[in-house]
This record gives sequence, structure tokens and C-alpha cells, in this order.
Amino acid sequence: MPPADEVLKLVEASLDDDKAENTVVVDLAGKTEIADHLVIASGTSQRHVGAMADHIHRRLKGVGLKGIAVEGATQCDWVLIDAGDVIVHLFRPEVREFYNLEKIWTAPPGADADSGLGAGAAGAAG
Repeated sequence: MPPADEVLKLVEASLDDDKAENTVVVDLAGKTEIADHLVIASGTSQRHVGAMADHIHRRLKGVGLKGIAVEGATQCDWVLIDAGDVIVHLFRPEVREFYNLEKIWTAPPGADADSGLGAGAAGAAG
């Protein structure tokens, strides 16, 4: 099984080759035990997102990575690829904006990542 840094480089190269938009890599070390890296990228359409997911999956299998889980490939609005130490989220732009994963995973330690939601709910109730 290739090390996480090699898997990350392979994913980044595949996304670059496929002209992914707004690729962000979040270092998860010290934040969670689920993975070392989180990659978030956008495609221009469902077809683009699906093609990027397929290419990443094929490349990962090609280097001998086993047990790769892919979710969301039927709709291709949001495709998740779990490659063990690297998790990849591929979105259509409007879906990515709605879920805003970057905000959740890049918030400073101790910060309330959904503080905007809490403030709005409190204001509506009061």
C-alpha cells in the first residue's frame, strides 16, 4: 500500500490533469484520526465530476491500493472517494458551496464551525 503522501500526489496529479477547479488540500494531522489528508475539488458538471472520480479510482487501483470506497457516483453532485489516509470530495460548485466542507475542516481549534447557523437560529427564535 503506497504511503499517504504518494496517494495525495497521485490524486492531485489526476485532478490537475482533469482540470479540476478550486482544489483544496486540508492537512488533517492532529485534527482527526480518520485520515491524513482531505482533498476537496469542483467539477463543472455532473459528467466532469464523474469522470474525475473514475480517473482517480482507476489510478489508485493502478498503484495497488485496495479497499477504495466510492460514494455518490450515480448522481455525481458530490462524490466521496475514501482511499484510506486520503479522502477526496468532488463537487459540482453549487453543492460544494452549500456544504462548505472547507469551513468545517479549516476552522481554528476550539472555534464553532457552525456558529453562523446557531446565531441565525437564535435570532429567529427570539
